[in-house]
This record gives sequence, structure tokens and C-alpha cells, in this order.
Amino acid sequence: MEYYKTIKLKDGRTCILRNCTAKDSEAVLDVFNLTHAQTDWMLTYPGEMTFTVEQEAKFLQDRTDSSDEVEILAEVGGKVAGTAGIGCVGRKEKLKHRAEFGIGIDRAYWGIGIGHALTEACIECAEAAGYAQLELDVTAENERAIALYKKAGFVEFGRNPLGFRTREGRWQELVLMRRVLSGGNKE
Repeated sequence: MEYYKTIKLKDGRTCILRNCTAKDSEAVLDVFNLTHAQTDWMLTYPGEMTFTVEQEAKFLQDRTDSSDEVEILAEVGGKVAGTAGIGCVGRKEKLKHRAEFGIGIDRAYWGIGIGHALTEACIECAEAAGYAQLELDVTAENERAIALYKKAGFVEFGRNPLGFRTREGRWQELVLMRRVLSGGNKE
């Protein structure tokens, strides 16, 4: 799926939002590893992502070629500031209406509108792909992200108190959130 949009950030800089392509693979892996090192709220620890640059290039090309999945990067001044994407939860009949959403932003770019812009871009892509529901998991202690998601129309539908277990043995509760899209029943 292809995407392109230029936005103005809160600090006055311009940000380009576009789908990642195979040529972005090294920069995308770098920002992935960076964002996973900057906070304990992500799904994995740095180093647990075992994709090579070539594997990442194939993944990104597959997303570009897809009609219902996308990986979007935010570029500020020629530097990748973060990424976000949507993927189908499953291809079986009972699951194919659901997409999952993930996002990671370099801490140096927090608070200037990139998270909101990437979230809205992914919602737009999920709508265009015909999904009925967009889903995400977020650690309960990540209050800024939860506020962002609520502002974007996501609602909590459950919690998993043993969602993540840190390397130190501490449990992190996950908040399960969803946004019903135009293809869904809004009951």
C-alpha cells in the first residue's frame, strides 16, 4: 500500500509521511532498534529483532505491494523519526476484518505531532483497505500513548495484567484498545 503526505509539526518543521520502501530498510531497522532501546514499553528489547537488512527490505517491499498492509515512516530533515504500520490480524474469514497497529518514534521527536500524524495515517490506510476494526496493545504505564489513542478514537476493551514480563521479572499490564472503522458495526 502506498501513502504520501506532508505535514507541519508543532515546532514548525516539515514532516514527510510516506510508505517505507525496500531502500529504507537500513534506516527503518536503525530507528526500530533505537526506539526499542529508549523505552521499556515496546514489544521487544533491542537486539531481539533478528531481521537482516535484506529481510527488512523484503518485508517493506511486501507492505508496499500489499493492498491492505502498510509501513509508514515519518521523515524530518531527511532523518527517519519514527515508523508505524498496520497488518492484517489473520487471513481466515473470521479474522480478516481486523487490522493491528504498531508505532515507534525516536524520543528526540516526541511531543511535536508525529505520533498523532502517524496514527491518523494508519487509520486512513486501514479505512482505505476496508477493515472494520483497528487494534493495538499499549502498556498501562504509557499514559501519553493512551491519551493519544483515545484522542484518535480508540477505546479500551480489555486488559492483560500479565501482558509483558520485563527482564527484571516485573509484570507490565497491557491495555487492549480498538477503533471501529467505517466497515464495522458501531453497536
